[in-house]
Amino acid sequence: MANYRAPLDDMTFLIDELLDAGSRLGDLPAYAELGVGPELTTALLEEAAKLAGDVISPLRRVGDEHPATCADGKVAISPGYAEALKQLGEGGWFGIAADPNYGGQGLPELYSTAAFEMWNSADMAFALQPMLSAGAALAIAAHGSDEQKHRWLPKMYSGEWSGTMNLTESGAGSDLGVMKARAVPEGDHYRIHGQKIFITWGDHEACDNIVHLVLAKLPDAPEGSRGISLFIVPKYLVNEDDSLGERNDVYPVSVEHKLGIHGSPTCVMAFGDNDGAIGYLLGEENRGLACMFTMMNEARLKVGMQGLGMSVGAYQQAVEYARERVQAGVPIIQHPDVRRMLLTMNALNEAMRALVYTEALSMDLAHAGPEAERAGAQTRVDLMIPVIKGWMTEVGQELTSLGVQVHGGMGYVEETGAAQFLRDVRIAAIYEGTNGIQAADLVGRKLGRDGGGAMLDVLDQVADTAAALQATGEAALDGIAAALVIAATDLRDTTEHIVAALKDDAAVALGGSFDYMMQAGYLLGGWHLARSALLCHQRIAAGETRDFYPRKIATAAFYAEVLLPRCAGHAGALRGAGGQLQAFPENWL
Repeated sequence: MANYRAPLDDMTFLIDELLDAGSRLGDLPAYAELGVGPELTTALLEEAAKLAGDVISPLRRVGDEHPATCADGKVAISPGYAEALKQLGEGGWFGIAADPNYGGQGLPELYSTAAFEMWNSADMAFALQPMLSAGAALAIAAHGSDEQKHRWLPKMYSGEWSGTMNLTESGAGSDLGVMKARAVPEGDHYRIHGQKIFITWGDHEACDNIVHLVLAKLPDAPEGSRGISLFIVPKYLVNEDDSLGERNDVYPVSVEHKLGIHGSPTCVMAFGDNDGAIGYLLGEENRGLACMFTMMNEARLKVGMQGLGMSVGAYQQAVEYARERVQAGVPIIQHPDVRRMLLTMNALNEAMRALVYTEALSMDLAHAGPEAERAGAQTRVDLMIPVIKGWMTEVGQELTSLGVQVHGGMGYVEETGAAQFLRDVRIAAIYEGTNGIQAADLVGRKLGRDGGGAMLDVLDQVADTAAALQATGEAALDGIAAALVIAATDLRDTTEHIVAALKDDAAVALGGSFDYMMQAGYLLGGWHLARSALLCHQRIAAGETRDFYPRKIATAAFYAEVLLPRCAGHAGALRGAGGQLQAFPENWL
């Protein structure tokens, strides 16, 4: 079981392409002075790859076999995790894309996304800690007062303090409007009382303090989700000179015993069992859910990244095993069905990476691009996030399962570690909004708000790529273009079908929403591979001889031949969503 090795060739190729193509990200004022460009990309990726491969990756099995425990109101984390988190902090990785005014590096989200791919491939349970800290810091940066930003952000970006999200309660699930946690005003702060469940990295001793973001209701709050406020509730109170004070009234009750991500302490957290936990309002009263959703786009993008990260790890281990395992006198990598599985894993991994990196760029353009283009970039981000989160985590389950299958019987036993990828990634389709919620959001909110206009704009771009491929006169690229045109035409038709169904019968539209999300994901992944294939063709025609280029074209061609046809199956299923799906009596289930 070798340590993770970052696929730097594909990562660097994609980032350099995105930095150069159209956006000229490195030329934007926010990034130009930081030296954003190929040299920085190479240096940053290589450093992150060393940390992921040499420091974090060896902890994956350690965390699985020695999970976090909770006793006497204190969590003990897996061996080696604290030391690795310290190295992340010392390297500035917690604040890589954060505001330099508060100790961040100010680099593009594109770089942060690449780093998080590596952390997740190396050890998803470990990677959840920097992910949640980054999300909590983002919410404070967006909605905090100047005093709150100066108090909390610098130490969160340095890694000295970590952050959490406290949303869910027993009996509430995704229906946050029925939560019972309450906040009572007391001078310049509030007393928080209540219990939260499923709190990722809710407690540990690896950092000096933990900054909990907690949703709770004020005594006179409106009913439902309109009455939720957001509070900063630190594990240790902070004195006026920024030194740590007394322990706040917030403690872990237990850690969950989970299918996977054993190294991540998923806690039940009790707030205010004694005198009440002291909290500070973040943003406006009764606007807590809106404040929390500021971090949701980033969090959901990074959860989609978990589908990719685990799939890359599973693929690397499966390829290594297939080269060594001999059956019928030859390594099994020569067996047609094993080749099918490995090519499927590789092609989908590269498609997912291209999709998520492209939309990380959209985030950067929405944040720092030309003023007139920011709204359009944000609309693109809003459309793509549910596809990234939903499609990529569904694919992650398929690919990590294929990784087990390549190992045969040895994949089903724990000693190879193949099964851990499958166990770990299973949660990604559930948290940060189940994939059914993502699909409903994509169809009900994102298509519904503009009649599918944003998606149709994307499909126009797909058509431009297909035309450019056909114009090359190359048979391989023409085949990719033909498959792309068929799949894009199908998605255009189903987009119009869904938009019409939203007006006539929303239940029919929502019944087909999951298949629409998956159809969109497969097409968008194929489109981005096709764009890369076109660029590789252009570079070969210019005389460049890297083996990477024909390999990339072949990967895109395989995807077009074998994986893009999945779009048609999802299109057929969603068109049937108004049949037995709606008519089948509930008492027959």
